[in-house]
Amino acid sequence: MRVLIGDPDATLEELYAPPRLPWLRANMVSTLDGAATGADGRSGSINNAADKQVFDLLRRTCDAVLVGAGTARAEGYGPAARPIVVVSRQGGVPPTLRAAQRGRVLLATCAAAPDLDEAVGMLGVEQVLVCGDTEVDLAGLVGALHARGLRHLLCEGGPRLLADLLAAGLVDELAATYVPALVGGVGPRITAGAPLDVRASPHLLLEESGTMLGRWWLNRPDVRGPGARG
Repeated sequence: MRVLIGDPDATLEELYAPPRLPWLRANMVSTLDGAATGADGRSGSINNAADKQVFDLLRRTCDAVLVGAGTARAEGYGPAARPIVVVSRQGGVPPTLRAAQRGRVLLATCAAAPDLDEAVGMLGVEQVLVCGDTEVDLAGLVGALHARGLRHLLCEGGPRLLADLLAAGLVDELAATYVPALVGGVGPRITAGAPLDVRASPHLLLEESGTMLGRWWLNRPDVRGPGARG
């Protein structure tokens, strides 16, 4: 990959290393016209080899992966080398994650979740994090993960979860890939929900075959926002 901003002599792992711990990074992909998915509603239909290389690196070097339940279902998430933390206000465990080895999948939900008891029976009480009463308290969730030693967190969306994390001032970095394609349609952006005002500073920019991959440090807002929607 060609380094446009950053140390040209550093390895890819060094270029993407967190500057400190704890650290919460969001990793998202979009097309040049701003779509976060292809026509099939999946981000997997717009990513490419360059994006996959960074995607695999970020998963390999994090402590845990945060993902909204809707995105986990749509993308067909399966068990990974790092724990998958599914965020769901309803308390549902995506079908493709239900048979995971104990401890490989955690569920973050709230006390009022209608599927809470089923999730506890499926995953075990230690793997279900009840954060908040009627909404998922994202700050409480991040604190609970840190207490478990999971301090380098990677959020892979979806757009609503990312927007809620941003509104809560919990995201340190956005790692964003822009693939050289335009897909039209009315697909989602990488964030969805209420308006945000979060500013970012570029830290790294790479290019490979027209694909742009970067890291942006985020300036956290002072006001904490509402809880998460899966």
